[in-house]
Amino acid sequence: MYSEATRPILSCAAMTCEMDSVSGPLQILQDINFTLAPRRALGIVGESGAGKSMLVKAIMGIAPKGLKTMGRIELEGQDLLALKPRDRARLIGRKVGIVFQNPMTSLNPFVQIGRQIEEAGCIHMGLSKAEARSRAIELLSFVGLPDPEDCYDYYPHQFSGGMKQRIMIAAALICQPDLLIADEATTALDVTVQKEVLDLLQTIQAERQMSMILVSHNLGVVAGRTDEILVLYGGNVVEYGPTAEVFRNPRHRYTEALLSAMPAMDQPAHTRLRTIPGQPPNLANRPAGCPFAPRCPSAQAICHEVMPPMSAGIHPDHRFACHFPLAELPRPAQQEVAHVQ
Repeated sequence: MYSEATRPILSCAAMTCEMDSVSGPLQILQDINFTLAPRRALGIVGESGAGKSMLVKAIMGIAPKGLKTMGRIELEGQDLLALKPRDRARLIGRKVGIVFQNPMTSLNPFVQIGRQIEEAGCIHMGLSKAEARSRAIELLSFVGLPDPEDCYDYYPHQFSGGMKQRIMIAAALICQPDLLIADEATTALDVTVQKEVLDLLQTIQAERQMSMILVSHNLGVVAGRTDEILVLYGGNVVEYGPTAEVFRNPRHRYTEALLSAMPAMDQPAHTRLRTIPGQPPNLANRPAGCPFAPRCPSAQAICHEVMPPMSAGIHPDHRFACHFPLAELPRPAQQEVAHVQ
């Protein structure tokens, strides 16, 4: 049993999501298992269509109508799937803040940004108008907007994309949540602004002693900012473990392919980047075995027939689902692991 101090902020156990279609049930997510401890950061990575955003929406209770979620999703020990929708919304609204991908579409263009930031505080924390305004201005200053008292009365069109995302971060923090989720929060921003926003999220997590989930298709985003990494492919977890260990010693062929596709700083100019041949699996015609088998150069007959179970290597917290995993490298010295992070 967990103590109050060690109980996970969030955990998913045997979580599966499916949706009805004319061709039968579509398995969107299959047997998702992970835990997120207090004050830790988890990276969720994978290609477009891997199921990253659907996983976040299923946790938040904002998945598309018709999606059936099974298994367990526990937020601070409470099973979200067992709660009534209204009670679940209240708990999530109070405990979880979320920053979505596109700040341009997340903000109402006809409402002053201060009112949009304070809304959740009034609903979930019972803040008075004066208290909500004070906290919204404080948060605008905290996320780096100049003249926050003036900004409170401005409209979204008066801000740049990076500033809009900072406003969304302020809105996510209004209820002082224990968990902050950033779902591709920097994808719509240019590279320099991406770094500023990611650095801000990392600072917020450290200063406020929060847990955080960073969702991204870019491994570079999670490399130095997360404690654990969960690799999704075709709605399945294919690798999960400490970030430094997964980067140093990937065991699944898909993780290796993602890492190999990243550009390296020491590569000569105009070096052709590696790609992953083929396409992600069609959910309406999901392969019987490993979902990555049709694209894997090392796949054998069993890979196309049987889904591999999650296995552990030398590192007890590093798990992977592969019949023929990559060879495990010798354990590095502690300072080498720290350098990878």
